[in-house]
Amino acid sequence: MGTNELRKRKIWQDVSGGKAGVAEKKFFDIFTKEFKGTNFRIRSKPREFKDIYSKIKLTAEILKGIYNPNETWVHGLIPDYAIDNIKTGKTLYVEVKRQDGWVEGKPCKAGRGNAHERSNKLFTPGILKLMREHGKIGKDVLPFWVVFQGDIARDPKRVREIHFWYGDYSDNFFLWSNSLDEKSVINHFNKKLKRFLL
Repeated sequence: MGTNELRKRKIWQDVSGGKAGVAEKKFFDIFTKEFKGTNFRIRSKPREFKDIYSKIKLTAEILKGIYNPNETWVHGLIPDYAIDNIKTGKTLYVEVKRQDGWVEGKPCKAGRGNAHERSNKLFTPGILKLMREHGKIGKDVLPFWVVFQGDIARDPKRVREIHFWYGDYSDNFFLWSNSLDEKSVINHFNKKLKRFLL
């Protein structure tokens, strides 16, 4: 494909990013309303981990083998949301991952995105430790909740991957296939995750 053709083509990240933004805002609006007048609140783009990577101390040997600029930069992790219990000081971090998927009328390749894979950074030992400590959630609990929204929540391949990855921690993800159904996502939080913040 030539340069001119590429310029005219839709950029999938622009389309996908816009849809993801709508999904995230809807989630935020639902829980802002749900938490009104309670000890709970939802924060958008919590910044407590915004500089965790650039502040990490590396050994002299590792530093010798990498580029070390003479400037300061910020490099970290900013989850989509944090749900706080103001009374207990406990926090659960939330990622909303919207992705297309393989469903009726679409080809198998419609599920080729990797939003669900990118959410797996939350399973890494360093992030788990950090979120558990900061969120004051117990060691046997995952300190995060991932909400998968869009066709991915019905994609036969992706749903199987997600169930396999989470194993015994199935409470920590939600397949929100119908974003018009606000009660389902609220009920999931109230029945399966709220207790960890009490």
